[in-house]
Amino acid sequence: MIILYSTEGCHLCEMASDLFKQLNLLDDVSIVDIAFDDALFSRYGVTIPVVNISGNELNWPFTLEQLKEWLNKNGVTYHS
Repeated sequence: MIILYSTEGCHLCEMASDLFKQLNLLDDVSIVDIAFDDALFSRYGVTIPVVNISGNELNWPFTLEQLKEWLNKNGVTYHS
């Protein structure tokens, strides 16, 4: 499962989401709003967007190419 830690109104999070859209993976991403969880907000409040697969994290900033490489390393196939 791909998790994107985000919050409403975060333009960087929207940019990260757009990268997943370009890879046709947006439907496979669970977007978790950190604003409603104190522990998540404490952990990710200044670093979102953050992508997580099985505990492996990719922190912003990342490019489309960096995201592709990271997804490959984590066994995720995509169609761009």
